[in-house]
Amino acid sequence: MNEENEVVGGEAVENPETNINTDKKTKDKNKTKWCWLLLGLFAGVALSQIVVLVMLKVNGRDTLFLQNGLLDRKKDTILSNDVKEKIDLLENSIDQFYISEVSDEELVDGIYEGLVDATGDRYADYYTKDDMEKLREKTTGVFYGIGAYVGVDTSTNYPKLTGIFEDSPAEKAGLKAEDIIVEIDGKNVNGMELEEVVSYIKGPQGTQVVLTIYRNGETEYRDITVTRDKVESITVSYQLLEDNIAYIRIHQFESVTSNQFAEKLKQARDDQMKGLIIDLRSNPGGTLESVIEVARQMLPEGMIVYTEDKYGKKNEFKCNGAKQLEVPLVILVNEGSASAAEILAGAVKDHGIGKLVGKTTFGKGIVQKVFYISDGTAVKLTISHYYTPNGNDIHEVGIKPDVEVDLDPDKYYDEEVDTQLEKAKEVLLKLMHG
Repeated sequence: MNEENEVVGGEAVENPETNINTDKKTKDKNKTKWCWLLLGLFAGVALSQIVVLVMLKVNGRDTLFLQNGLLDRKKDTILSNDVKEKIDLLENSIDQFYISEVSDEELVDGIYEGLVDATGDRYADYYTKDDMEKLREKTTGVFYGIGAYVGVDTSTNYPKLTGIFEDSPAEKAGLKAEDIIVEIDGKNVNGMELEEVVSYIKGPQGTQVVLTIYRNGETEYRDITVTRDKVESITVSYQLLEDNIAYIRIHQFESVTSNQFAEKLKQARDDQMKGLIIDLRSNPGGTLESVIEVARQMLPEGMIVYTEDKYGKKNEFKCNGAKQLEVPLVILVNEGSASAAEILAGAVKDHGIGKLVGKTTFGKGIVQKVFYISDGTAVKLTISHYYTPNGNDIHEVGIKPDVEVDLDPDKYYDEEVDTQLEKAKEVLLKLMHG
């Protein structure tokens, strides 16, 4: 991948009032109130991130080569003789006294991971070869798993299914959005990192995985067996609502999203849409290239987003306005709308071509760069901020909607009424009829 192929991810934020009994022996009979955060990330991308992919080439001991130029090595290095001696001492201590076995490869990876972790950058990572395979898979939209989106419920610290792919192994097995995953193959997953959760859910085609889930309103946990299969991400869905309102939901921005969005937008036009709702609720992000291509299918001429690094260097992404949307627009957002989703929402708001409805977005406005290393590993570091067309830095602030509305969980579960979507329709109808 070249430098312009960036990855934007998201970190879903769940309802802080959510609460379930985590002890299987004391099944809580009280009905839990859940907020419907539509679509986190499929089995596995949890942290919001914008990532620029660049290749590092190791050539000798003193130089690293980037695709776009030479990276100078510092003259003074932290790897002094004292540090080397201490590493040797620690290694020998582990070898002689540690009760369990640990391989040399694991120790070496631990050194690299510790160095990156010492930056204090929550989005920084050292990727092993296996990690890199997973990263590549995340951006292709093709994987072997169960076909579900997974987020983190911050109140219970359990992973949660936030969306199910149509005709997927998960759907066939009876899993539903909002199911809380308590165990995977008998292993408790409370507090487990999403990437680790995903590693247990995914697996070779034809193999099985047993998910122990808690479902809202039930007093018993369920063990559901799912047979893994090849899954292609369905990142965009479409529905024609009453009053010729087109409803397009973008679950995540992946390499397949732009074409899928174009198909659904064409279908909406064929259906004689008079207004459009784009649902970005709990959309955690994806590739920057994808969200830019989607934005270019609806925005007027001008800026979509720009980034700025610590040296003040800017990178601008613009639209020529050739495909500006011809109907009124409403964007649905919530606390789980992050990064790439915020880029699209921010651009729509700043250009004034639509209204935002829902809750203030997550607030992830920093950029990471992944440097590929020639041995198959990589390192990711935060390297810049991104800004909306009007120059707004939304990091840790988010984007406030034009019309704020909560999702009523009782109406959603008891009456199947999505109060946020209903408000979006109301706002759009006013725009449609002046």
